Formats: sequence, structure tokens, C-alpha cells
Amino acid sequence: MRIAIDVRKLHDYGIGTYVRNLLTHLGRLDHETEYLLLCRPNDRGLLDKLGENFRAVPQTAEPYSLSEQLRIPLQLQREQVSLFHAPHYTLPALTPCRSIVTIHDCIHLRFPQYLPSRLAYGYARAALWCATHRSDCVLTVSEASKRDILSFFDVPASKVVVIPNAIDDRFWKLPPEDNTVKIRERYQLQAPFLLYAGNIKPHKNLERLLDAFYRVRQRGHNDLTLLIIGDEITRYAKLRRAVHRYQLHRYVRFLGFVPDDTLQILYRLARAFVFPSLYEGFGLPPLEAMASGTPVITSNVSALPEVTGTAAVLVDPRDRDGIADGICRVLEDDVLRAELVKKGLARAREFSWDRSIRQIWKIYREVHQGSNGTSTLKNITDA
Repeated sequence: MRIAIDVRKLHDYGIGTYVRNLLTHLGRLDHETEYLLLCRPNDRGLLDKLGENFRAVPQTAEPYSLSEQLRIPLQLQREQVSLFHAPHYTLPALTPCRSIVTIHDCIHLRFPQYLPSRLAYGYARAALWCATHRSDCVLTVSEASKRDILSFFDVPASKVVVIPNAIDDRFWKLPPEDNTVKIRERYQLQAPFLLYAGNIKPHKNLERLLDAFYRVRQRGHNDLTLLIIGDEITRYAKLRRAVHRYQLHRYVRFLGFVPDDTLQILYRLARAFVFPSLYEGFGLPPLEAMASGTPVITSNVSALPEVTGTAAVLVDPRDRDGIADGICRVLEDDVLRAELVKKGLARAREFSWDRSIRQIWKIYREVHQGSNGTSTLKNITDA
């Protein structure tokens, strides 16, 4: 069996986490199957370290481009691949072998107003149609995402298999005290602070988070600051205007992306983690905060209640006062804080990359056996 995996998004924030853990755990689990990794040329050296049965194959086509629709099928055919895994929704229509696609969410269809043009919406819908109809199996990361996929596309429910994400092992490790002191000094974190980590995109709802933060400070939490970790702040003028409107320049800090070891410490130092997203296919940051022993306030929509269970304070992400109420509850109620920390640690341990990747590996084998006429895809996620 020769399996190809598209790993061009290896360094992305969300999908990159999925790809990196997929490769790491497959490398530990399977030393027999031949894996071809379609990668950016600069990543070839990193991937060659996975094992003798892993081979990095450069692929220069950009994601979402016309060229990937042609180059990837030709590459799969040339390499005589028997199974192709696209860990994002862009499965080339001409894929010449059995295929599995991971669809993390349907945000482009749920929130088309956030796309740059009608053409982009048309591309996203066509790509998702192709992924759901032409693949042999669709993987997704939550029951909420599965419901979305089935609501938009007429495919059998049995074809869509839920295998949840998990968190990296590093979040379970206590950072050295010296490193914690250095991070506190580097970022001047003497005052208590709230933390947000994730992409800086409209559906992340950061404008309402700023509104709620202003309300929290008005209720007497004058020493509180807000740290926002994410990218591309310059693209969203509304956030800058909100900071100016409330005169929060001294109390809101946009840090951009930070190294993983820094993020690990910031989670632990935060008074609370706030994630009022309007939509998530899964939502890793709240789970990472829970594993770090930090209370979480997050949204009561999409996959977030499914992921956090009873271990977070859930709020209506469209209600600024409701978000502020949730933050104040966590800041002011020590009993609630202790309960959230305890439940959060237990909840985070329910998710395991090792268990999830083993399920994906079994589906690889099941779909490949189907190509030989010996089996058909079945629900094996409980195996």
C-alpha cells in the first residue's frame, strides 16, 4: 500500500497542527506502509526524519490554485499511489486513486460574507462538493461539523466519520520557573490579564470581545489587561477603531504570533482564557487553555460546547454584556474558578492524538481494502 498525504499546510495554525500530529503519530505507529508526503520544497529536510517508510515529494502548486488540480493528480499517477489523503477540503477532481478528505468546518458556506468575493464563495462550494462526493471517505473533527456537512451536501451519513482533534503533549508539561519569569518580564505582565489566542478573522468575534472587555473594566476591574495572540491585525481596522473608541491603548496588547513555548507559559499565567468565536469546526485553543489549568469562557455555538463540555463558562457570542458577565463570574468567583480548572484538566485528557490517529490509520486500511473489492467502509471509530 502506497499512501500519499498533502502536507503543504504543515506550518499553518489550525490545519498545520492536524498535519503535524498526523505525521508524528503515523511515524510511531506504522513502519511498514510507504508514505509519500506532498510538501513544499523547503520542508523536505524536516519530513525526511520521520522514518525510512516516509518519503518527501516536493509539490510547488499553491493551495486553492488551478495548478494543484492538475499537478497533484499527475504526481499521484506517476508515483502509483493507491490512496490519497487531503487533510483540507481541496481534493483535486481528477484524483486517480482512492481518496480520503478531512473537512474541518464549513465556515465558508456558513459565513460567505467573510469571503473576499462571490468567486471565492463559488470556488469554496465547488471544492467542498467535489471533496464530499468524489472521496471515498470524509473525515471531520466534531459532530457539529458533520451536521454542517450533511446539511449542505447530499451524501450518506455513514460516509462522514468524526475523529476529534487533540492537543500537543507540551501543554501538559510544567514550564521551568526561570522561563516563566523571563516571559513575565519580557511582556511586562505584572497586572492580571485575559488571554485570547487564535486567528484574527471576523468570525473570531474580537470586536465584541473588546466591547465586553471595556464593560468588565467599567465594572471595577481597572487593573485588568487583554492580550490578543494572532496574525494580521493590520487587516482589521474595526479592531483598531474599537481600541481607540474605548481608549484602551494601554490595556489591550496585540502580540501577533508567539513561539509555542511562549504560548504555553502565557496560557498558564492568564487569569482566564476568552474565546467568543461565532463558529468553530472544533476549537483547539480552549482545550489547550484547559490543559494549562486556566479557566475558559467560550461560545455556546457550533462545536465549542461539544469540545468543552461542562468545563467552561458558555456565553452567547453575539451578546456583549453576556460575554462580560461570563468574564466577571470567572474573575470574581473563586469556587467557580477552582471547579473550572479541575473540570478543564479532566476534559482535556479525554482527547488524544494517539487514539485519533490510530482511528485514521484504520480507515486508511479499510478504504484501501475496499479498492481491492475485499471490504467496504464501515464505522470503526469506536474500535
